[in-house]
Amino acid sequence: MAKFSSYTVQGRNKYGNKPTGTHASKKEHYRAAELRIMEAAGLISNLREQVSFRLIPAQYGQGGLIEKSCSYRADFVYVDNSTGQTIVEDTKGVRTPEYIIKRKLMLHVHGIRIKEV
Repeated sequence: MAKFSSYTVQGRNKYGNKPTGTHASKKEHYRAAELRIMEAAGLISNLREQVSFRLIPAQYGQGGLIEKSCSYRADFVYVDNSTGQTIVEDTKGVRTPEYIIKRKLMLHVHGIRIKEV
């Protein structure tokens, strides 16, 4: 699933990245290819892309929905076979204030430190 939420009305990305295939940027595309090679070599396993983590559940009141839920979508999640550790990875060009808050929430809510590449 591609993620192109940072496009402006004119269709140009506000951060200057260029979508490549199903990935939001060339950097993400090349990292996906690198991770697939690592998986084929047995260095990592269970490679998944665009994995969503719920950070804050939806809030409801007597009138119904008050606030939508808040989630973080990781570019890649995989198991490092040398350590057995699950890695949550994001290919970042620009660390937006929204991303920084979600990174902190991932650590607080799930105990997961995001690996930035």
